[in-house]
Amino acid sequence: MKYCLLLITGLLLWAVLACKAPKKETFSQPELGCRTVPILERDGYRFKDLNKNNQLDPYEDWRLTSAQRADNLVAQMTLEEKTGFMIISSIRMDGDNTFTPNIPKREITSKLEERNMYTTVNMFTRKPLRDSFLNIAATTHGVRDLHLRHFILRSSASASLMAEWANNLQTLSEGTRLGIPSIVASNPRNHVTIDASTGLSQGSTVFSTWCGELGLAATRDTALVREFGQIAAQEWKAVGLRKAYMYMADLATEPRWERTEGTFGEDADLAAQMIRAVVLGFQGPKLDSRSIALTTKHFPGGGPQVDGQDPHFEWGQDQHYPGGMFNYHLKPFQAAIDAGTSAIMPYYAKPMNTEYEAVAFAYNKRIINDLLREKMGFKGIVNSDTGPITMMPWGVESRSIEARYQKALEAGVDIFSGGADPVPLTETVRRGMVSEHRINASVKRLLVEKFDLGLFENPYSDPQRAAQLVGNAEFQKKGDLSQRKSIVLLRNEQQILPLKPKTKVYLERHYDNRKGNEAAYSVILPEKNNWPVEFVSTLETADVAVLWLIPNNGGLFGSTGKPIDISLSANKININRVNTVKSQKPTVLAVNFSNPWVISEIETPKSSTVLATFGTSLEALLDVLSGQFNPTGKMPISIPVSQSVVQSNFSDVPGYLKPNNYALFKFGDGIGF
Repeated sequence: MKYCLLLITGLLLWAVLACKAPKKETFSQPELGCRTVPILERDGYRFKDLNKNNQLDPYEDWRLTSAQRADNLVAQMTLEEKTGFMIISSIRMDGDNTFTPNIPKREITSKLEERNMYTTVNMFTRKPLRDSFLNIAATTHGVRDLHLRHFILRSSASASLMAEWANNLQTLSEGTRLGIPSIVASNPRNHVTIDASTGLSQGSTVFSTWCGELGLAATRDTALVREFGQIAAQEWKAVGLRKAYMYMADLATEPRWERTEGTFGEDADLAAQMIRAVVLGFQGPKLDSRSIALTTKHFPGGGPQVDGQDPHFEWGQDQHYPGGMFNYHLKPFQAAIDAGTSAIMPYYAKPMNTEYEAVAFAYNKRIINDLLREKMGFKGIVNSDTGPITMMPWGVESRSIEARYQKALEAGVDIFSGGADPVPLTETVRRGMVSEHRINASVKRLLVEKFDLGLFENPYSDPQRAAQLVGNAEFQKKGDLSQRKSIVLLRNEQQILPLKPKTKVYLERHYDNRKGNEAAYSVILPEKNNWPVEFVSTLETADVAVLWLIPNNGGLFGSTGKPIDISLSANKININRVNTVKSQKPTVLAVNFSNPWVISEIETPKSSTVLATFGTSLEALLDVLSGQFNPTGKMPISIPVSQSVVQSNFSDVPGYLKPNNYALFKFGDGIGF
């Protein structure tokens, strides 16, 4: 009995000790992609020897946390490597035909560029650049000697060509001293858009094509918007794009602001729902190897510009809140933060008549550090917009380049867009104006993003897979659905819609023909008629006329500082032609509202059938007109009744809160058949 008790006690003691003994943790081996560095084997796992020292450094050990790996790598980086890491430069594929998807294969090279790469004149102020240090460098020089690792791709090409180009960039990066991979960012590539200016959108591409951002808001379908993000993320990753300069959480409360097209509308709650859906779609619940890291912009909301002018320009640098609604504009940004957006971009503007210092937001410590980080809880990367140091230093023009860096770093900026030369930033540290400890904090944030994305393990893409995946039929089917759901039927009192079978339809598209900024229109006869109507080539033979109006103010970078007129006649629409057609035939007006255009010149109350589009295809519009798709869209913006109410509006107040006599069509309007 005594021995049995001892045996039982021993077994119990062994069981207790066995439970307390540390268990060996197991890991899932990630796929490693490398071209030039050795592979190390440790503990049955494989790792990339990025610094080629035949040892497993902590930053090479994917079993550690991203923060642990970043701390180790920051400690190994020189000051020059750190400051180069804090610059994000525009880059193109050499010889590209930007915005043209069908490009023949060519030698894959690239060059860094700036907007004013061939001149010392600031295109936004029309004045000579002060303290210009813009450096035009070959990519090899930029990566190897300037230690650049962040790039914004401004080119469009075939999917396979983009993937091959990105792979060559990563091979170049892998061969450097520490083997730190590059990250390639882009502006939106998946939308039908009017203004495809550099820095706003890439225009027509090989990616799946969805309605514009305002159109996504018009769908009111957050599940579809999140699915859009998931689909687009697959396409982007397939070609080597892993970071996105998008989306805009700005509110379209000032109808004259030219960037309305890229917003999710005027309502803070709707915009918050949309921005949350796209962040979760592109990034997932957290950053990982499948994610595209988003840069939400433009904090704290770029909508309420004085007179609608944009702070890309000297004459548009002021932002105000005459309606006292500063906090209203923060709602979508809080939603993006809560959804985990990887980065946030402050705008160029400086706030006027507020509690905040009247300096551009990138220099504004109370905006970035106190409001964004401390009050709103943002822990990620603060990415400057392109050029606040040299081109748009509003409120700090008298400071030297180094002093501007100092103030922006003190405010909380982590990475600077719009240059290719890190030397002035390095000098800012060497002169003792900013501590290297402060630089380390930003570099760590930037490295953590790369580790989270899995770029240190595998930054490479498969060009053949990219060609098969990007823009495939299943993805485009979803994009087509978004276009149809984005169309809003505003008025149908004559019951013209849906068009009855065998109706003879005369269709005109009104647009800017890009030749002398002339208003133009043309007859559209679909090559293949998939609708139960007959398209005719003359107005005289038609039962119904359809006029699709696509106003265009010339684009953001066509601004001259003159007062902004958002009437149709001021934006490339031939009013006489429209009214002539209306006087002769029952007419359907479809207006593409890339801005809240004033349509009083053609709108006689209750005399027309009116639809709103927000970046869509002709096929989608015809599906709605013919009744093959019952319109479900709701207005994401209000349409002013006249230019005079626009001129007297409060820029920070959404249209649905403005006086009752403000809107012809209100936020939320939209009917079905």
